[in-house]
Amino acid sequence: MNIRRAKEEIKRTVKAYLKKNAFGEYEITSIRQRPILLMGPSGIGKTAVIEQAARECGVGLVSYTITHHTRQSAVGLPYIKEKVFGGVTHSVTEYTMSEIIASVYEKMEETGLSEGILFIDEINCASETLAPAMLQFLQCKQFGNQAVPEGWIIIAAGNPPEYNKSVKEFDVVTLDRVRKIEVEEDLAVWKEYASAQSVADCILSYLELRKENFYSFQTDAYGKRFVTARGWEDLSEMLKVCGELEIPVDYELIVQYLQDKRIAQDFADYYELYQKYRQTYRVEEILAGRRSDAAVNALSEAPFDERLSVTGLLLGALHGEFVRYGTKDTLVCGIYEDVKKLKEAIAQGEAFEEAMRERIQAREDELAIGKKRMHLSREDEQGLQTLLAELNAMRKEAKLSGASDSEGCFAAVKCCFEKLTKERESMIEQTGEKLSSAFAFVLEAFGRGQELVIFLTGLTTDSYAAKYLAENGSEEYDRYHKELLLHDTQEELKREIRSFKEEMECSGR
Repeated sequence: MNIRRAKEEIKRTVKAYLKKNAFGEYEITSIRQRPILLMGPSGIGKTAVIEQAARECGVGLVSYTITHHTRQSAVGLPYIKEKVFGGVTHSVTEYTMSEIIASVYEKMEETGLSEGILFIDEINCASETLAPAMLQFLQCKQFGNQAVPEGWIIIAAGNPPEYNKSVKEFDVVTLDRVRKIEVEEDLAVWKEYASAQSVADCILSYLELRKENFYSFQTDAYGKRFVTARGWEDLSEMLKVCGELEIPVDYELIVQYLQDKRIAQDFADYYELYQKYRQTYRVEEILAGRRSDAAVNALSEAPFDERLSVTGLLLGALHGEFVRYGTKDTLVCGIYEDVKKLKEAIAQGEAFEEAMRERIQAREDELAIGKKRMHLSREDEQGLQTLLAELNAMRKEAKLSGASDSEGCFAAVKCCFEKLTKERESMIEQTGEKLSSAFAFVLEAFGRGQELVIFLTGLTTDSYAAKYLAENGSEEYDRYHKELLLHDTQEELKREIRSFKEEMECSGR
């Protein structure tokens, strides 16, 4: 199963396990709520999809890596307690509350969320002394004599033995009490995620050429050599910052992230060429409609690697435009809601300053609660911070306007909002023109070849591009995308006809 389907399984499980009947009881009782056990290679994104699922389902999340725990911290510390049995007092061993269970209760108090996910990572690498407690945890949903609170779903993750020498196999009794999901690497699915996370375009372009280097794990006489999805994503962040700070990037840096010398060297060589193509073809000028005949002629004779790299450069530059549009559009929509509520409050007789303060406080609370509950992505958090900065700027502008009444202050705010709206409209137009210029260049340089297919696929799988295209459209995208779909359908029909003819020939008909 790929990581996208695994995430959907987690979200569906959360919805199913937390569904209640007419009496307020969970439809699936706690004993029947099997924990999910995610098994898959290291660095594939198991932890990330659990965080995303919790955020998208609006539930709490408590995460622990079990290799960081001893039996005492997981189960609790023993202490002696006096109890009376049959009229005789006995000394009995009791345990303090498990640190893990206590963390769930603390999360509930901190966030106000009574339901959530308790995630235990590296569960099959627990120490020998802790292993029995982990089996009890999976089978009975408790540590020692303390149960996981009702409404909290258990998800565990682990790596297969070939990735970790500390792995211990679960017995059939334990496996029969969990829902085991085996997750495998899938480049196509990761690229969709990578596009949404704005992974460096040079990495996406390279992996289009060297798909076999996306995920690799080998052991030989020199030790372990590996490359993971996590390594590519972390390298991407470093590449972007190095570009901004003009820090050189070479093999010695890359191999720290891609811990396979052959792949690291191959990407280092490609990265050097990619930067050369960036300077040679001047993508920004192409998007501005100033493409040169020399560039077109050079690409028509260039090897496929170079042609694909330029296509990647175009997609990367356009992605930046789509991100900027998406950010502006989200800001305008958010401000619109606040301006609308501000207008309603003033219409009901509320003073401007008080109404504006309430709107700012509401957004500050939304940001604080979202961060506390970990329900905000990095993009969401930055979006709210930008929105708050804009609201405070509007409040300041209203004061500087010199208006003496609420209506006059609101007019100043409305003027600021209209300015933002015009900026968005201008951005829509500019982004559309750049997209048209990119299509014109691709068609002139490559015709309707494989590069056009890759270009269209890149736009289709880019979530930011999809948002722009859905809201504003593109004549070129619609036209060539339909042609591509028609071509794919025709090819599929031809394959079916050939297959049918072969079957007829084999049967002697």
